[in-house]
Amino acid sequence: MSNTKRATVYFEEPLHKALRLKAAETDASISELVNSAVRRSLSEDADDLAAFRERAREPRLSFEDVVKDMKVRGKL
Repeated sequence: MSNTKRATVYFEEPLHKALRLKAAETDASISELVNSAVRRSLSEDADDLAAFRERAREPRLSFEDVVKDMKVRGKL
């Protein structure tokens, strides 16, 4: 692996066992599995941040106003 950094990570025993088994079944290393999972997680975070930016200018509704509106419409 080029351009990699070493880190020590401590897993709970059941997680480590599951990682070892998945690595063996998929012919991937634990490092590859962890890198992939971290990439997916960071990608989801990036998607969430983009959605927040897109919605930043939307009008905000207070919880109280939503409840009042639901009562008026007979939903509560």
